Amino acid sequence: MKGTPSLPIVVPRADLDLIESWVPQGARVLDLGCGDGSFLARLKQTRGVTGYGVEIDDLKVQQSIQNGVNVIQQDLEAGLAMFDDQTFDVVILSQTLQAMRNTEIILKEIGRVGREGIVSFPNFGHWFHVWSIALGRMPVSKQMPYQWYDTPNIHLCTVKDFEALVSQIGFTVLGKRLFLDGQAVDFLGALRSTLAVYRFKPRFV
Repeated sequence: MKGTPSLPIVVPRADLDLIESWVPQGARVLDLGCGDGSFLARLKQTRGVTGYGVEIDDLKVQQSIQNGVNVIQQDLEAGLAMFDDQTFDVVILSQTLQAMRNTEIILKEIGRVGREGIVSFPNFGHWFHVWSIALGRMPVSKQMPYQWYDTPNIHLCTVKDFEALVSQIGFTVLGKRLFLDGQAVDFLGALRSTLAVYRFKPRFV
């Protein structure tokens, strides 16, 4: 018996909940590094979005297709040349920025193909990370659970680093939220938060 398709399971994450609230109803969305497509599939159900996911992993591409997501298999490092300027209302890059080799290039591409960008990343400026560095060791934490020699993270940054880069590129920050263990942090957020989420747009849009 056919019924309403069930929503794919999305592991609760504070950044995804916030990103969902920032996506306008009916928006055209590009989800970069979309994984199994579950988040984009949920946005289709809850926000009525259309669009694409981009993913390089073979298995995750298949899972995205099974979740009803239009997915393009592509290495993000190769850029987004397959999309014209301002094709999307929102471009999402969730907890993938730190694994990119060409951080500035992918941010510029987000600003080229999208009217808005939303990015989340681990905040390397958290006090525990600073303290670990002061003691002479690279930090290992719940947010970044890797040793220095096996980490997929290439370019770690603080919230101030990120804000300086997006300003240099020519973006205007529309929204910002910092989190610690899934809870929003306001007081001394740059030192107390482990996760940062930013919403921005090119100044010319």
